[in-house]
Amino acid sequence: MTANGTNKQSKRPRLRFTSGESIKAYRRELGLNQTNFWQPIGVTQSGGCRYESGRSIPAPVQLVLHLTYGTEAEAERLLSWLRAQKEK
Repeated sequence: MTANGTNKQSKRPRLRFTSGESIKAYRRELGLNQTNFWQPIGVTQSGGCRYESGRSIPAPVQLVLHLTYGTEAEAERLLSWLRAQKEK
């Protein structure tokens, strides 16, 4: 925070999941099938399969993945950054 109480975080936090491989590995680590992993973020099993197989993951999906499956601290940093972007 700056002296006037604003947050100067202008650099987007690094996202936890940047590739289909990293998502697939984490899903398997959790012991979830594709349906159970992707359903909470509104992505179908077939859509999730395409992302895990290398299809480009849209930025909004990456953000929701990060918020859903990232740590509390990671999610908090991302939310703070997103809110700061809205104020610009």
